[in-house]
Formats: sequence, structure tokens, C-alpha cells
Amino acid sequence: MTIYDVTVPLRPGIPTYGGDEPGPMLEYTSLLSRGDSSNLSTLSLGSHTGTHVDAPHHFIDGRATVDALALDVLLGPVHVVEHLGSGHITAAGIAAASVPADARRVLFKTSNGAAWERDQFHEGFLGLEPDAAQNVVDRGVVLVGIDYLSIERFHAPGHPVHMILLGAGVVIVEGLDLRSVPPGRYSMCCAPLNVVGAEGAPARVFLWDELPA
Repeated sequence: MTIYDVTVPLRPGIPTYGGDEPGPMLEYTSLLSRGDSSNLSTLSLGSHTGTHVDAPHHFIDGRATVDALALDVLLGPVHVVEHLGSGHITAAGIAAASVPADARRVLFKTSNGAAWERDQFHEGFLGLEPDAAQNVVDRGVVLVGIDYLSIERFHAPGHPVHMILLGAGVVIVEGLDLRSVPPGRYSMCCAPLNVVGAEGAPARVFLWDELPA
């Protein structure tokens, strides 16, 4: 069995959406090296830093927050689909990629992966077009992910892709690193921090190639 950790490591220089937010900060408040009784630190970061989950409450008031997400959505079979085009992912692109009709969790692997090599935010990342988001909903997909910091193009007016997906209750996983993962079917565990009332949260995401019977 091969296990893939598709989580982006949290570090001070990691790119953040738009480059406007500071990266994660780890500060030690207690150190053995200075005579304290233990090593102890505090961690500060935005809820959409690195690999993270968007809950419906992110764009729709009153909808499910991270702590209310169903565990059977976050755990189960997943399809990694490779998008080889240079443009945003359309419904036609999903059809061309032969996404299985029974796929309930889909992760899109694109050229975005190269952007993780640099600290500067990459505005030209690829995302879903609104017709692709509707296609995902119509297929009955319950979780969709992508390999950069947003599921839709940078500063899309009105955030139509988020609205379509989250409005249908689809959980979004953003900021994945799928560079080492061949396209195909896997098992997945997506574990966002269980933050009560949060619209999003950092997550640790694992894929492995041993599927349930």
C-alpha cells in the first residue's frame, strides 16, 4: 500500500490567497534551552491557509460550519482527475477526463502544482468554471478538491463556483499538493480541525491506494 500525504506543509513563507494575509506563525513561549520546564509554542494562522476545507458557511450565512460536516463525506473513495489543459476546467473538460459516473469525491490535479515551488502567490492558477461546478453538483459529488488556494479563478466576481458548490452542500478542499499522485482511484481521509462555528479550517489529507472491499 502506498500512502500519499497531499497536505502542503505549513511554514512562514507559504503563499496565501492574494498574498494579503500573513503566513502561519509558530512562536515558542517556553524553551528547554533557556531553562523552562518544556518546549511550548503558540500557532497563529488563517482558517484558509495551506491545505484547508471550505464549509458552506464560508459564503452562505446560516449554513453548515466545519464542525458540522459529515464524517462520511470526508472519508471514503476518491478519484484524482488530471486536467492537462492550460485553461480553467469546464464541464466539457470533466467529460473529456472520463470522470466515473459513480465518483462522489473528486480531486483535480492541474498545472497549479508548480506554483508550490515559490513563495509568491500565483494569480493565474486554474480553477473550475461555473458550468463545471454545476456538472459536479449534477453528478452527485459530495466533495471536490483542487491543487491550489481556490476552487475558482482569482477574484471571480460574485464567486459563482463557490456559491454553486457550497449552495448544494458540496465540501470544498483547497490547497492540495497532488504532484506525486498519479491519476486514479484512491481511499481518502480529509481531517479538518474541528473548530466550532468556523467557515473553514486547515486540514491534513491522506490518500492511499488500497480501496475498501
